[in-house]
Amino acid sequence: MALQEFLKALKDADEIELTVTGRSSGRPISRPVWFVQEGGILYLLPVTGGDSQWYRNVLKTPAITLTVDGVKWNGKATPITQPARVREVVEKFRAKYGADEVAKYYSKFDVAAAVPLA
Repeated sequence: MALQEFLKALKDADEIELTVTGRSSGRPISRPVWFVQEGGILYLLPVTGGDSQWYRNVLKTPAITLTVDGVKWNGKATPITQPARVREVVEKFRAKYGADEVAKYYSKFDVAAAVPLA
């Protein structure tokens, strides 16, 4: 039930809240992020690529919580490091948010993350 509720809330959202576990502190850390949903996968693109703190935290603890419109869902983020796959994710973000907006906020395109919605 929670997943269906989450997917419904996701339809009208431009950003979601990502909560990760701090790799040193062990505490939950939340931040708003852009996303692209394609089929049963949610793609996340770190603003500063592999240097992004949330991405580095996910490498240590892949379990994440996503929140949209007050609806929470727990998932697992899988790193994407293959350059061709990262480029595909970047293109999905450019298609959704506009190339100018992506260029304004994102500075490094070396990694991405996939979150299966199941």
